[in-house]
Amino acid sequence: MTGPEAHERAEVAAFRASLGLDSLIDVHTHFMPERVLAKVWAYFDAAGPLVGRPWPITYRHEEQRRLDVLRGFGVRAFTSMLYPHKPGMARWLNDWAADFAARTPDCLHTATFFAEPSAYDDVRRALDQGARIFKCHLQVGGYDPNDPQLKRVWGLLDEARVPVVTHCGSGPVPGPFTGPEPIAALLARHPRLPLVVAHLGLPEYEEFLALAERHPHVLLDTTMAFTSFTEAQAPFPRAALPRLAALQDRVLLGTDYPNIPYTYAEALHALRDTGLGTDWLRAVCHDNAARVLGLGPDA
Repeated sequence: MTGPEAHERAEVAAFRASLGLDSLIDVHTHFMPERVLAKVWAYFDAAGPLVGRPWPITYRHEEQRRLDVLRGFGVRAFTSMLYPHKPGMARWLNDWAADFAARTPDCLHTATFFAEPSAYDDVRRALDQGARIFKCHLQVGGYDPNDPQLKRVWGLLDEARVPVVTHCGSGPVPGPFTGPEPIAALLARHPRLPLVVAHLGLPEYEEFLALAERHPHVLLDTTMAFTSFTEAQAPFPRAALPRLAALQDRVLLGTDYPNIPYTYAEALHALRDTGLGTDWLRAVCHDNAARVLGLGPDA
């Protein structure tokens, strides 16, 4: 392999080597049915209201090539984050994800849900199919995590100890139920819920850091954080870096691959450039997710 793709693969390999890692674990990647992904890409292309600015898709490839590129970066496990924007979508998205995980062994079986009457049955069914991680997108879904229709869902996920990656911050633009308050109310009822705050909760970084500090089962993922694209509009407060360092064992690597407007290597270098050190990076880029998801040590 030659050209830009080979150069980036070498960059990521050098990053892994600097941490003594043979592989990475990425808990926030998107694989979806092709017609759904095409609509997502069209939305980004149009800089829709939940995007707000031009957002070129760096890895606009067909599915197999997207898998090959991610594996070429040494990612040993990743997710197929899906999210419904209306009732009636969650179950068939989950069925697709179950099939995708069955034919893609390095993909962590991912599922989702929506605030609708079938939510409990949808989640129960996904768990029975083997789901190991869920996605809850409060911005796109536009629902309250404390909706009564989700009461039994959260209880089920809490009991099952299955992580739920939750887009609950108000970035890129606020939604009716984004921000720390709805999540604080949820955690008051389910303090042991393994909830993963996507994007470090941007732009309410410090508020979500405070929730993680109060709730030892809350985790955060690094999706898009510290990149020049994100820092231009929602910079992480440098005074809060020691707090993020103190949460070393509860921060997970996420990238939003393939739907990112820069390279995968840039996302990793942005984490390195925080200056939080090799031990923090190794925990974030591999060891924490391996522990939380029961994946075992680096190869």
